[in-house]
Amino acid sequence: MNTDNKNDFDLTAVIEKLSDSGRYNEMFHEPLHGEPLPSIKTLKEIVNILREILFPGFFGHSSLHNDNLQYFIGVNVNQLFELLIKQILSGLCFQCKAAKRDECRNECQEKAKEISYKFINQLPSIRHKLSTDVKATYDGDPAAKSLGEIIFCYPGIKAITNYRIANELLRLNVPLIPRIISEMAHSETGIDIHPGAEIGEYFTIDHGTGVVIGETTIIGNHVKIYQGVTLGAKSFPVDENGIPIKGIPRHPIVKDNVVIYAQATILGRITIGENSIIGANMWITNDLPPNSKAVQNKTK
Repeated sequence: MNTDNKNDFDLTAVIEKLSDSGRYNEMFHEPLHGEPLPSIKTLKEIVNILREILFPGFFGHSSLHNDNLQYFIGVNVNQLFELLIKQILSGLCFQCKAAKRDECRNECQEKAKEISYKFINQLPSIRHKLSTDVKATYDGDPAAKSLGEIIFCYPGIKAITNYRIANELLRLNVPLIPRIISEMAHSETGIDIHPGAEIGEYFTIDHGTGVVIGETTIIGNHVKIYQGVTLGAKSFPVDENGIPIKGIPRHPIVKDNVVIYAQATILGRITIGENSIIGANMWITNDLPPNSKAVQNKTK
């Protein structure tokens, strides 16, 4: 056979199989009213703009000073507002069940504007929380030379920033987009924080690679975790069809002032009491009272 002759190959059969959407319903997305899915490229732009707003002078325009700061933040906030409306609209339409395009479009458009406005109004609160995270990271790392180094270089702060953005969007019932934003940081840093986790102030992730924080995890204030830590689920209750039940609390509760060292694994809906220390490579599946010290083969 002459493999250089395209006529010797007939791809019709495989094209027909790939085009039979009925055979692969879960693998085929047909926009209900022609609205596109959220754009990963645009969401990356949104996150970059948010970094410029939350950490002015560290990202984006390099000539900021007190006299022009309000102008540049104003430009960024207005651009952010317009981009958010379009992306949130795409997210809302992704799960919309409206029968008619006009009904969906008008309702979702107004909802997207309202959510975008509410989110932007939370930016001062997000910045405050991030400022505590930066401070805690600096105070806890003798290698850090400045707060600016933490903001500009540390993967933990990058992951926490994406998390705090995604968490706020999730609180506002935005579908799909929060998970995309958290997975952006996951792919960049190796730190996997589900946007549904609840994390207090002064949170530190040291080094960070391999950290996993599950959806229903609750973390208090002044908590520090190291690389490779998993805050995961021990088991998954299933329904009558054997499918894991969604959304039930299944991840740990970590109280204030807890330190969890590298490669520790904490599983299930258990509580780690305040002021506790969990040593490296520990496997924890039971509650720990306050002021505990869990180390190799010993719990105090």
